[in-house]
Amino acid sequence: MAVSNEYKAFVAEQLESLGPVRIRNMFGGAGVYSDDLMFGLIAGETLFFKVDERNRGDFEGEEMGPFVYEPPSGKSIAMSYYELPERLYDEPEELILWARRALDAALAAKASKPAKPKKSARKKTARSKT
Repeated sequence: MAVSNEYKAFVAEQLESLGPVRIRNMFGGAGVYSDDLMFGLIAGETLFFKVDERNRGDFEGEEMGPFVYEPPSGKSIAMSYYELPERLYDEPEELILWARRALDAALAAKASKPAKPKKSARKKTARSKT
């Protein structure tokens, strides 16, 4: 499911008023980032936004579902990214509101993860010659 450069440019243009957005290719699709925080994903020519308990109802109310992929194990896995309703492309202010909520969901998910332990720097001791 390759993502066309035209679609990536279209998504970036739609999200322009959100601030600097970066789209990075990954696993046959693309991630949509604000700074280093991924809040969206593109598969084929479809945009998905990050969801949590605060914004999932918005997507489900529009009968939109999660991004699902099938790894080699064959067991389908639903991700916490839901398809963006197509009508939002014609409603730029509402689209940005949904994008901000997706950013909030991504921030909350990041905050809930335990901090990675920092690698301790090993001090090199100089051997003194006597």
